[in-house]
Amino acid sequence: MYSYTLIRSDRQTLALEITPNAEVVVRAPRRCPQREIDTFVKKHTAWLDKHIQAQKQRQQAALARQVTPEQQQALRKQAAEYIGQRVDYYSRLMGVTPTGVKITGAQKRFGSCSSRNSLCFSWRLMQYPQQAIDYVVVHELAHIRHPNHSPAFYAFVKQIMPDYKERQALLRV
Repeated sequence: MYSYTLIRSDRQTLALEITPNAEVVVRAPRRCPQREIDTFVKKHTAWLDKHIQAQKQRQQAALARQVTPEQQQALRKQAAEYIGQRVDYYSRLMGVTPTGVKITGAQKRFGSCSSRNSLCFSWRLMQYPQQAIDYVVVHELAHIRHPNHSPAFYAFVKQIMPDYKERQALLRV
């Protein structure tokens, strides 16, 4: 059985969580018996095996993508040029116009679209294949027309990029 950190709170159900460090956290109701928690963890061993392995792979990939300050500056410059070109191309194709494009150092998201239709992209995107970068550009531009992740949003993305799911998967490596 896995060792885990137990967090009790005013919740009604048991839940499992894998931290960014691939550690197991169990969230449980305050009065839940320990044996019930242990049984719950044992019952979900296969799920834990799968997700801990995936988290460890993400950690390894993140370590491989670490860059020096000089490399970061080069990637930032590349991002400004390449992403700017792709935004111009896809915005004409999609019939949308962003109010601005900015390159950031965001670590947890590749792109964002503000309520004022200003787009931000992380320079870290440049460490991924061009197909993945183009997907993020299309995804963020689609938010100008659909400021949500509704079925209409994904239909619009699919209209422009029929293979968007395969491209999206490249970002999870």
